Amino acid sequence: MNKNSISIPYDHPGLVTATAWASVPDLPDEQEKSELIARIRRLLIEQDAVLVAHYYVHADLQDLAEATGGIVSDSLDMANFGHKHPAKTIVVAGVRFMGETAKILNPEKRVLMPDLAAECSLDLGCPADQFAAFCDAHPDRTVVVYANTSAAVKARADWMVTSSIALPVIKYLHEQGKKILWAPDRHLGNYVQEQTGADMLLWQGACVVHDEYKARELLALKAEHPGCLVLVHPESPRAVIQLADVIGSTTQLITAAQRSSAKTFIVATDNGILHKMRRLCPDKLFLDAPTSGAGANCISCSHCPWMAMNSLTNLAKVLETGTNEITVDPAIIPRAVQPIKRMLDFAREIKLPTSGIGNV
Repeated sequence: MNKNSISIPYDHPGLVTATAWASVPDLPDEQEKSELIARIRRLLIEQDAVLVAHYYVHADLQDLAEATGGIVSDSLDMANFGHKHPAKTIVVAGVRFMGETAKILNPEKRVLMPDLAAECSLDLGCPADQFAAFCDAHPDRTVVVYANTSAAVKARADWMVTSSIALPVIKYLHEQGKKILWAPDRHLGNYVQEQTGADMLLWQGACVVHDEYKARELLALKAEHPGCLVLVHPESPRAVIQLADVIGSTTQLITAAQRSSAKTFIVATDNGILHKMRRLCPDKLFLDAPTSGAGANCISCSHCPWMAMNSLTNLAKVLETGTNEITVDPAIIPRAVQPIKRMLDFAREIKLPTSGIGNV
């Protein structure tokens, strides 16, 4: 660990992963599910609302979003879709930072979430006040933050990046002679630093899902499936990344699965994405990368407990009641939107499709 780095635990009082798992709603039976879907469809129309869902939420929400004219994608694409869509209300099935990003880019719209307690360990592990102090201690560095951060943290940044544009942004800043202060994911930060050679001071955050993947067990599973391809999100530990055939964001991993002639894939990212992969590639086998093994203490088991808090039940309730509205301090929005716009402008400049840069 860099001697100047800072480590903040992601399990905060009252928001530990065990609490999140305890709040995961029960799945409805088939009759209840059918009734809920019909109710939600009606409410979306009545509320002039569009449903945007992340790849990591339950398959029922993914299917419903697409069936009702919404989108299933990554965090920034979800927010951008809401910006382009004429609906007055955006319902974000994901985690809080995604709802905040949607509000930052759509301040005039109402943004709702099925459960406001759906958090993110990277966001929780980078408190705005402690991050501000970290920045103050290193005023000579350009501040680059990952999308998985709060509005207040984004407001303190020079740039926001997603996993698919992090490398070109850091490469560009490095060529400009800039020293980087990076937050919050240490694994993605280490990967980008190794690839670019940039001078990067890393905040020591981690995703509870990706941090659990195990290299030794991955090797064993790979041996059981000769000819398989290993798809790894760069929020994973270095030893796991080194075993990857493809390293990329959610959308990049989906694309790789579609384009490859391989028939079996081991996927090291939240297993919510497997629904999309299996629908697009029904003739292929997709396996979770291992999160268990000797000495392992699995607290996510390849699925985010906060993503799992999104359900048809609480989606219907929030549409009926108008509760769980995301708010962002209006004084923060003008500052928080700047690092996002800087990234989008850069993406256009290097001709990286903006519809594919919101990948987390």
